[in-house]
Amino acid sequence: MRVAILAGGLGTRLSEETGSRPKPMVDIGGRPILWHIMKHYAGNGIRDFVVALGYKGDVIREFFLGYSHIAARSLHIQTKDGTVRAVAGEHDDWDVHLVDTGETTNTGGRVLRLRDWLTGDEHFCLTYGDGLADIDLKLLIDYHLSHGKLATITAVRPPSRFGGLVLDDGMVTTFVEKPQIGEGWINGGFMVLNRQVLGRIAGDDTSMESDVLEGLAAEGQLMAYRHEGFWQCMDSLRDTRLLRNLWESGDAPWQTW
Repeated sequence: MRVAILAGGLGTRLSEETGSRPKPMVDIGGRPILWHIMKHYAGNGIRDFVVALGYKGDVIREFFLGYSHIAARSLHIQTKDGTVRAVAGEHDDWDVHLVDTGETTNTGGRVLRLRDWLTGDEHFCLTYGDGLADIDLKLLIDYHLSHGKLATITAVRPPSRFGGLVLDDGMVTTFVEKPQIGEGWINGGFMVLNRQVLGRIAGDDTSMESDVLEGLAAEGQLMAYRHEGFWQCMDSLRDTRLLRNLWESGDAPWQTW
């Protein structure tokens, strides 16, 4: 099954990091968040990706054009003809399709522009290039295939914007950093869709969220896979620092590979 990743937005809420690069290329531990997302899918056996480019898409292209060299521990360079060969290092076995979907195209329009790369299977995965989780993607896909509806989203409980307190008879016993909110669910962005959904996208201005998904929900064609574990988007500088700190601590919940 192929994974479509929306990586073309402007990332205006994270302007401190996105002036020179798209948000999916903001780094966590020396690798872009897009790489972390793809590693998570690959760790679940899904290694075929189509990435919807837009804002500063050339930065993503350059990363993947040089990826085998970036991942290599040693390089052999032939100065006479400029040949470069990776000698040793970690080499991810991925198929990556990079597709320009326009700078101003809406989310649904970007998905529609990927339709020629989403053939060969009745279903495909879809996610955004700015969120991490420890979701068991195999269970998500199995759930989608079991219910027979057109689409499945992953429902998550959003983390609180503020740290929490644990109290014992008025005494503060500990601080909790950004606990999950106990009420309400939101779309966590890890989706599985039947290819028929592409026929519901009118064009570039279509929103995947308010036009397509809400329409599917109204028709009883949208199911939710509930995920109670870790989930975190990268919408702000605070979110970015949190994800970086988790990675640097060696305890990043999304590192399931």
